[in-house]
Amino acid sequence: MFTLSELWSISERQGRYKLLKPWWEVFMDYLVLLMLMVSILAGTLLLSRDGVVCVPVHSLSNNYSSGFRTPSDSPVLPFTSGSALAEGPAKGRRTNMDYQQYVYISQVCYHEALPWFSRFLPYITLLQSLVLLASGCFWFHFPLTSARIEHFLAILAKCCESPWTSRALSRTAKLDSAHNRPHEEEQVVKPQAHPILTSITRQSSMDSGTDSPLLVRTGSTSTTAAQPSPCPSSLSRCSTLSSLSIPEPASLPKPAPVVPEGSRPGPTLDRSDGEQARALFERVRRFRAHCESSDIIYKVYVAQTVFKVLKFVVIVSYTAPLLGSISFNHICQPHSHTLTGYQVFQCSHSLASVLRKLMLAYVSLVGLYGLLGIYTLFWIFHKSLRQYSFQHLREVGSILDAPDLSNDLAFLLHMTDQYDPLLAQRLSVFLSPVSETRLMEENLERRWNAARLRSMITSDHQGHSLLQLVAVAHLPPALYTLSQLEVLKLELIGDAKLTAQISNMTALRELHLYHCSATVEPTALIVLQERLESLHLTFTQAAEIPGWVYSLRGLQELHLTGRLASEASVGRGWALGSLRHLRHLRILTLRGMVQRIPGELSEIAGSLMRLEIHNEGARLLVLTGLRRLVGLAELELQGCQLERLPSALLALTGLRSLDLQHNCLRTLEELLGLQHLRRLSCLKMAHNRVLSLPSSVGVLRSLEVLDLAHNQLQNLPPALFTLHRLRRLLLAGNLLEELPVEVGALTLLTELDLTGNRLESLPRELFTNCVELRTLNVANNSLGSLHPGLACLRHLSHLDVQGNNLEELPLELGSCSGLRGGGLLVESWLLHTLPCHVRDFLQQAHSQSCASSETNSRPNSDCFPTFSTAQWSFHSAVESRI
Repeated sequence: MFTLSELWSISERQGRYKLLKPWWEVFMDYLVLLMLMVSILAGTLLLSRDGVVCVPVHSLSNNYSSGFRTPSDSPVLPFTSGSALAEGPAKGRRTNMDYQQYVYISQVCYHEALPWFSRFLPYITLLQSLVLLASGCFWFHFPLTSARIEHFLAILAKCCESPWTSRALSRTAKLDSAHNRPHEEEQVVKPQAHPILTSITRQSSMDSGTDSPLLVRTGSTSTTAAQPSPCPSSLSRCSTLSSLSIPEPASLPKPAPVVPEGSRPGPTLDRSDGEQARALFERVRRFRAHCESSDIIYKVYVAQTVFKVLKFVVIVSYTAPLLGSISFNHICQPHSHTLTGYQVFQCSHSLASVLRKLMLAYVSLVGLYGLLGIYTLFWIFHKSLRQYSFQHLREVGSILDAPDLSNDLAFLLHMTDQYDPLLAQRLSVFLSPVSETRLMEENLERRWNAARLRSMITSDHQGHSLLQLVAVAHLPPALYTLSQLEVLKLELIGDAKLTAQISNMTALRELHLYHCSATVEPTALIVLQERLESLHLTFTQAAEIPGWVYSLRGLQELHLTGRLASEASVGRGWALGSLRHLRHLRILTLRGMVQRIPGELSEIAGSLMRLEIHNEGARLLVLTGLRRLVGLAELELQGCQLERLPSALLALTGLRSLDLQHNCLRTLEELLGLQHLRRLSCLKMAHNRVLSLPSSVGVLRSLEVLDLAHNQLQNLPPALFTLHRLRRLLLAGNLLEELPVEVGALTLLTELDLTGNRLESLPRELFTNCVELRTLNVANNSLGSLHPGLACLRHLSHLDVQGNNLEELPLELGSCSGLRGGGLLVESWLLHTLPCHVRDFLQQAHSQSCASSETNSRPNSDCFPTFSTAQWSFHSAVESRI
């Protein structure tokens, strides 16, 4: 037994299939139903009243019965049959079983004289009707097509139920009305101009099935708002209502001026509706890719239609000729002369006339069914069903960007168009890229509102307000309301578009684009040209750099990170011809594989103050372009595989800072040539392979920062300690075994880093003369003791002596008030070698006032001395990366 729920699900499934049945398929289903009724009626009559009545045929006219003897004087009736009759008058044989005789004769004659077509015709027609019924819905249940059809119907139901469908169609109707308003005004002036356009516009507004513009009825002064089309839960009901909502062209109201969209608030989607619509876009996209890869549904439907037509031809070919055999009278010769005395009987089939009429009706239905099948074949081969275009929607201006479809998806839409064209329009909403973009924008507006964006604003290392957006679909419109934002970071945003509303961000000065192909409107570009000062770009290939970057004439800092050259362009290096337009560029950072210094930099040499090249271990082949940058103040060439100091540095007479870290320098003999760089105050050559420091280092009289960490130095020349302006000396990670006593000549020294060497002792002059010392790092050496002269270092605030051979700490550490609160880095067990009062003094935290005063008086040890703003001096601290 079937449960009610199972029967209900079957009926619902069959009801959904009607969306894919055109009018001729529905008509053919009704014809098959009528055939079944005719067949069942004929079969019922056969079961209830089927049979023949037979009477004997006499040679005399008055012999009509086998129960009476024929008079001898009766005339003989001439009768001709298939066999010769016996001579003389036929006489019956009385057996007192007259009734049984005729029953026997009727049964024998029913099987021998009655044609098979009259006996089995209703059953044959019933079987034929069942075959036609099964072939009519075969493509719905074929294993390779049923799943796709079910999926398509489910998606179509979701498209009709989704609130985004009504929202998108409503907006489209408003845009169409606004677009056609000038044409309507022209029609008011010229009533005879374009009457068809007016009707198309009105019909497209009604076909949208959503909130249409306000219409003024003829002869009425009041305006009424068109109601949105209902969106029921079942697809069949939605389709029925949508089809009823399309009025006839004659009953369409006349258009009137449209109320602007901004005059009334439109409906908004909540979060769940937006997420469901977004998931539906992805579902439609995947289903489209799956269905457009094959045309199995089309082929099965064509094969099914061909089978129907062939079945029609077969039925008509053998049924029509056999209709003549359905007769009321039949001659029967049952060979029962010995039993009844008669040899020939005339039989009458009681259902002959009824069956003839029923079969004529059946043949008529089959003929009409066959004509519809032939029409279906003509429709299939005359119309390209494997291609579907939304041209009719583009003509009325509803959906302008819906793509053309092919194969199975196109065929299914052709079938739904025969049922209700509005269904394809609703599906096109989820095929439109513009509709999906608009949905994402609304989701962004709801999710990334102004309040949330303000809560995400932080501060960078310079104290500027910073907002970072990562992996969002589009830039939220609320972003342009942040007028106080100074730094904007956009990461992994596929479609970032800066609009004219960026003019509201009056404080924006710095922009970061991390693998973000941003586009800029012309109006927004003008704003960026006037306000933007710093731009950071991270990309994979140089071709990904947006062209609008080179037109930012007010840009002062440009940081490019990515592959700036390829193996195919080794000969000519990286050419960036558009750099010549950046006339106000002060800082240029290139992080990538660069083969040469861009020659275009010579055109902005007058303004460029700082150049950084981080080549990621690739060799920098051509450095001649440096000769033209005579105004350069800071230069960083890191990871460029340099083995010697470039000779092009001799032309940079205004250079203040030189950073050659992470190269392959082995000798520094060319330091003598740097004596012309009288302003050079910072020299960094850490992480190289320098074996010795030449005495020519003494010519760098203006040097204040020297970084030779992580090299292979074994000793230091006395000329090094003639640099009396030296404030920072970084020698960590070398092979030094002793520190010369001449270090006491560096009276302005504030930081000394000797970490990771082989020192066994420190000279007394370091403590007695370098009284300005604030940071002393001697960790990971072989020191056996610390000199008591530490008491002279009144300004010492950081002392690292970890990893040595110390057995005790000197009591003089108690005189270094700057070491309180964590300034002393040493093993915990060594602290117990100090008296309790000294240990408690060192572990005591600074007071707030002392800490603030120490912070204000202490210079920044991570940068070389700053210059005035007029001289365009910049810090060398590591800048933040995306």
